[in-house]
Amino acid sequence: MHGSRFISQTPMSSVQDSDLSRKTLIFDVEETLLRSSSVFPYYMLVAFESGSLIRAFVLFALYPLIYLVNDELSIKIMVMVSFFGIKKDGFRVGSSVLPKFFLEDVGVEGFDVLRRGKKTVGVSKLPQVMVDCFLKDYLEIDYVFGRELKVFGGYFVGLMKEPKNIIERLIHEVLEDDDEMVCFSNKSVKRDWIACSKDVFMVSKGEQKAWRTLPRERYPKDLIFHDGRLAFRPEPLSMFVMFMWFPFAIFLSIFRTIIALTMPYGALIPILVFTGMQFKLTNNNSTQDSISHDHKKHKGRLYVCNHRTLLDPLYLSFGLKTPLTAVTYSLSRMSEIIAPIKTVKLTRDRDQDAKIIDKMLKLGDVVVCPEGTTCREPYLLRFSPLFAELSDHIVPVALDSYVTMFYGTTADGLKWLDPFLFMMNPNPTYRVQLLDQICGVTSDAQSTRFDVANYVQSEIGKTLDFECTSLTRKDKYLVLAGNEGYVTSTSNKL
Repeated sequence: MHGSRFISQTPMSSVQDSDLSRKTLIFDVEETLLRSSSVFPYYMLVAFESGSLIRAFVLFALYPLIYLVNDELSIKIMVMVSFFGIKKDGFRVGSSVLPKFFLEDVGVEGFDVLRRGKKTVGVSKLPQVMVDCFLKDYLEIDYVFGRELKVFGGYFVGLMKEPKNIIERLIHEVLEDDDEMVCFSNKSVKRDWIACSKDVFMVSKGEQKAWRTLPRERYPKDLIFHDGRLAFRPEPLSMFVMFMWFPFAIFLSIFRTIIALTMPYGALIPILVFTGMQFKLTNNNSTQDSISHDHKKHKGRLYVCNHRTLLDPLYLSFGLKTPLTAVTYSLSRMSEIIAPIKTVKLTRDRDQDAKIIDKMLKLGDVVVCPEGTTCREPYLLRFSPLFAELSDHIVPVALDSYVTMFYGTTADGLKWLDPFLFMMNPNPTYRVQLLDQICGVTSDAQSTRFDVANYVQSEIGKTLDFECTSLTRKDKYLVLAGNEGYVTSTSNKL
């Protein structure tokens, strides 16, 4: 075992001219990679997303005690509150929720240094199940060592295994004897695993806070899918505001829902705007007034949208001030009952779905979201080409939404709560842009249905400045829920 010699300079200033390409870099995740060394927000996310609102409130109420006690005891308290009674096999917050918040806190300076090493080893005081996916999948770290949680009967008991000398032993097990190791840590902390290396580079708290945030375009792996209800980083003050807002938000959401269900279009939009909802419609469709229907086949217009929330068809209907029929692949019974416009479920059987949409088009205008599922980030999933065969009057619609407190979508929670949670935001925002009408394959023999679908996807992507992908609903649910998106969740989570 080597003795450690400490170097006073920070990693960024002292290793710029050093060759790290043949060295193994061992780093403290919270102290030398993330801009904030506070781990409270991550435990709050576990308590809220994997536990419940009550569990999150208990953790929030204990924050003064957590702040006053020493670091090790505070972590034990947070682990007990956040993990006690959580089923191990059902824990997906580490892969579906936490990576987004971790990535938004990565410092450019620390990240750049770590990318220069031959191998990278991340050591964290957080449980392994919280950091493993973020570090390995999104930052491509070779080895990750965090705290191990005790499990009984398939459930976490809220206790951790003692870490003494375990990390150091594990590091020696995975690395070769001739590996030249360099450690990165913080001046205010002492870790047993630091003894693995001769060289230890330090970074101060002040320098850590001054780091720049890693921009999205530099993520080693794109963050396309993430789950969870909280749209903000749950710092103690932010959670205080949320808990104060929550009771009022319930009544506000119910009021907004009643207005949307009962009032005519001319009245409901001003009232909803008065309550804080924001809506902007841009009509770039030059044929909107000239041709309203396919007179030859007596069909309505087919509006093709990207999918942000379940409220997409509703906002389009509000903007056009006309009732539409929404055909959707997934809709809870509650959402179907309270929808102020007609909704029709699709079956995912191509021939049957074509008949359903064709029938609805003969009755009036129809709106469809061919992605088949929502995507929160600035990406478009693959568009199903079915719509291209069903109408000669296709109107692409570019939709975007913005929230500050609660996400109105979920992959692993209760979907019937989606519209209510969206309307619980203080100022939920929707932007709807109608693009130029195009023809389907029935009028353009030179184009295939795939050409039309890809064209619509690309036009919507250009309008919103979103990146087009070939990912599907199945890809999303495999990442976020561990299934292919066909299993109805029985979870009691929000």
